[in-house]
Amino acid sequence: MIDLVIDDGIAIDIDAEIIEKAIETTCLVAKNIKNPSLCTRFANNEAVQQLNSEWRNQDKVTDVLSFPMQDDELDATESLGDIILAMPFVAQEATRLDLLTSHHILHLIVHGTLHLLGYDHIDDADAQEMQGLENQIMQRLELHKPYPTLGTDE
Repeated sequence: MIDLVIDDGIAIDIDAEIIEKAIETTCLVAKNIKNPSLCTRFANNEAVQQLNSEWRNQDKVTDVLSFPMQDDELDATESLGDIILAMPFVAQEATRLDLLTSHHILHLIVHGTLHLLGYDHIDDADAQEMQGLENQIMQRLELHKPYPTLGTDE
C-alpha cells in the first residue's frame, strides 16, 4: 500500500495515481518488487529542515529525505519506509531547473524510493548506478532525463 500524506497548507498539483505509478515503476525496475508499501509525505520546509537536523545533523532544508525501514534483504510484504518532500523548496528548485514542478516531484519520488531500496550516491560508482536507474525509470515514465551527461546505454 502506498500512503500519501499532505501536510496542512501544502498544495500539490499531481494525481495520486501518477505518484503511485512512479513508485511502482521504480520498485519493479530496481528490485522486481510488485505492490510496494511505503509512505510519501508532502511537507513544509520547516518540517523537513527539522528532520534533516535531527536525523542527518544537517540544519538546513533539502528537497527530499528517505527513511528506510528495512536492511539488506528486502521483504516486499513490509513497508519500505518513508519519503518526505519539502514542497516549497521543491517548487523553487523546479523553477530554477526549468522543470514542471510535477515532473520534479516525480523525479524526487523516484530518487527517494531508490534510497528506500538500498541505493545510494555516496561514492562515484554507486552514484553512477543510481543515476542510471533514475534515467531509465524516468524514461519509462516518459519524463525528462535527470542526468543527461550519463551515457545512453542504461
